[in-house]
Amino acid sequence: MKNWCSGVGRWCVLVGLLAVATAATGPAITFKYQTENIPGAMNTDVFGVNNSNVGVGSYVDSHGVRHGFVASGGKLTNIDDPNGSNTYCFGINNLGAIVGYYTTSSFSAQAFLYVNGTFTDIGPAGAVGSQALGINDSGDVNGNYGDSSGGGHGFLLKNGAYTTIDVPGALFTLGGGINNADVMTEVWLDAEGNAESSVYAGGKFTTINVPGAESSSAGAISNNNDIVFSWEDSSDEYYGALLHAGKFTNFEEPKGSRTWGYGINDHHVIVGSYRPNGSVSNTGFAATY
Repeated sequence: MKNWCSGVGRWCVLVGLLAVATAATGPAITFKYQTENIPGAMNTDVFGVNNSNVGVGSYVDSHGVRHGFVASGGKLTNIDDPNGSNTYCFGINNLGAIVGYYTTSSFSAQAFLYVNGTFTDIGPAGAVGSQALGINDSGDVNGNYGDSSGGGHGFLLKNGAYTTIDVPGALFTLGGGINNADVMTEVWLDAEGNAESSVYAGGKFTTINVPGAESSSAGAISNNNDIVFSWEDSSDEYYGALLHAGKFTNFEEPKGSRTWGYGINDHHVIVGSYRPNGSVSNTGFAATY
C-alpha cells in the first residue's frame, strides 16, 4: 500500500495474529508490513482493501468521535453516515462501493451501503440491528442481523433479495467476506461461545478454523480464495493468520503485542490492526505476502 494514513467492531464478537507456517510442505510465506495510521487519531483500524489498494476502516479522533474512512493515494476521506454516529466501513469492492454499519439513536447497529456519495440503509425486514461486512464486484453483500428473539443470523443480499445464512449448530452466525464467485466466509459462535469459521459455497458449509486456536474468525476472502483471519489462543492473546493454497500461516505485526487480520485483495495485500508495544490503542497496518 502507498503512503496513506489509516480504526474494531464486529457485532458482539471479533477476535483477533507470528510468521510460522503450519504447512508441512512448500516455501514459508513472509510478510512485509507498513503502518497505516491517521495522525492525531486515538485509535485506527483498517478493515478492507480493494485491488487498487484503496483502504477502508474506522478511527477515533482526538475528541473521542469515531469515523469511517476511505484512503487512497495519500488522501483520507471521512465516511460518516448522516443517519447516526460511530460509522464503521468494513468492505470495499473494486468499483468503490463500501459497506459497513453505524450506530442509531437507539444504540443499535444499522448496516449501510455507500455508493457514489449516497448512503442506503440495508438489512432484512424486521431486523433488530444489522452489519454489512463484505461486498463483491456484483454488489452482493455478506452481513449479519439480529431478530426480535435475540437470535443472530448471517445474510446475503443479492439482486435486491435477502437470504438468511445460519451455520448448522451455531448459536449465532455473524457473517464475513464474499468474493466474486459468491464464496462467503461465515464467523459463528459455538455452544461454548467461542468463535469458529466456515466457508459457505454452493449451499455447503466447510469449517476452516486456524489450527490450535481457541477462537477463530475469518475475515475477507479474495478471488483467489485466500482468506485472512483473526484468532485467539488459550491465554487470550490475539494473532492473525492467512489461509493460502490450503495452508495456514500465522502472522504478527512485529512492532506490536496483538494483531488482527481483516481485509485482503487479489494482489497479496492484507490489512488489519495491531496494538503497538506499550500502547492501549490500535494502529492500522498493511502487509504484502
